[in-house]
Amino acid sequence: MQCAPFREAVSARLDGEPLGMPAADLDRHLAGCPACAGWADAAGAVTRRARLVAAPDVPDLTAAVLGALPRQLPGVAAAARSRLVQSALRLALLAVGVAQAGVAWPALTGGTAAMSAPVHVAHETGAWNLAVAAAFLAVAAAPRLAAGALPFLVTFGVLLTVVTVRDLRAGHVHADRAGAHLLLLAGVVLVAVLAWRRRSRRPAAVVARGRVTA
Repeated sequence: MQCAPFREAVSARLDGEPLGMPAADLDRHLAGCPACAGWADAAGAVTRRARLVAAPDVPDLTAAVLGALPRQLPGVAAAARSRLVQSALRLALLAVGVAQAGVAWPALTGGTAAMSAPVHVAHETGAWNLAVAAAFLAVAAAPRLAAGALPFLVTFGVLLTVVTVRDLRAGHVHADRAGAHLLLLAGVVLVAVLAWRRRSRRPAAVVARGRVTA
């Protein structure tokens, strides 16, 4: 009879693992095989000695390990600065949006503004300016919308700049009226910066998600 499977079962029993065979079969074999019974007794004695031996003293390195750690994890300061800049940009865009709405409201409700134009044209101008203000406020509340709002805002801002410069040269618009457009352009720049910041952070986030811990 092969004794190796029964000795493996004895080792498994000492370790509290499944025997791989019925316990009755193992006990029957040990009762009839003096060699395996002796091996089981010796294995049991070795196991008891190994479990009862005193653990060697080891130095407590807790203080040394904690002392070697950096006071601040890498990247924490940069992340804090990034959050501060992000908050400042959003607050600035919020202020621009509120100011833009204030500029648009008189022309939209009363048909009056710092321009000589028919009432309907004034209403259209007020509606456009209020829509731009709403876009600024939406991006300030949810910066993830910046990239989607950018094509409309940049197109509007660039065309408005071109026609305003042309009208200034031709004397068709007063300088104070043209200067009011600087508020809109400031909002467009803020939206562009927010969109760029989100785009620049996206590759790093993708790489971080793709890392596999060894």
